[in-house]
Amino acid sequence: MTNDFHDQVIALLPRLRVQALSLTRNRAAADDLVQDAVCNALSAQHSFTPGTNFPAWMHRILRNRFISDLRKKRETGDIEDVPTAALACSGAHEERLAVKELASAMDRLPADQREALVMVVMQGMSYEELAEASGCAVGTAKSRVFRARRQLETWLEGEEQSTETVRLRGVVARLRQGGDARDELRSR
Repeated sequence: MTNDFHDQVIALLPRLRVQALSLTRNRAAADDLVQDAVCNALSAQHSFTPGTNFPAWMHRILRNRFISDLRKKRETGDIEDVPTAALACSGAHEERLAVKELASAMDRLPADQREALVMVVMQGMSYEELAEASGCAVGTAKSRVFRARRQLETWLEGEEQSTETVRLRGVVARLRQGGDARDELRSR
């Protein structure tokens, strides 16, 4: 089992690195995260049940390690503390700008949606594999990917919704459910 286990780990390293990059958004931190996750997996290989989904098991270890590292750091910073040079982007190439715009939009996505999108689109995981790796239902996994795609499309095409549009959609949803939203409509 040991050689087979090591072969599976080695074969999965590129996909783990992609997931780590999507979580950390930093190559060095991603490499460290993959290394830590592999060390954790090797020390816990006795707990892996052969015949089960090895990639999902490894992705779960990586994700849990990332969350543990975040909890250890728990530093909060203010956007005002970031140098403006770090936020500026070069205008040399249109393609580079498009990639930076996509990266910025990806950074704005909630972590669960970003992770789901990367695992399905970039790593080619099925929704079932994503659900198992994320510890959620298949429908939830599909919903996360759908919402991430829709939100990216909205941001990249410049169709951000106003707060009034969002509020009115909420009112319509309550009315469809048989609720009473007249007071909220009158308050505006």
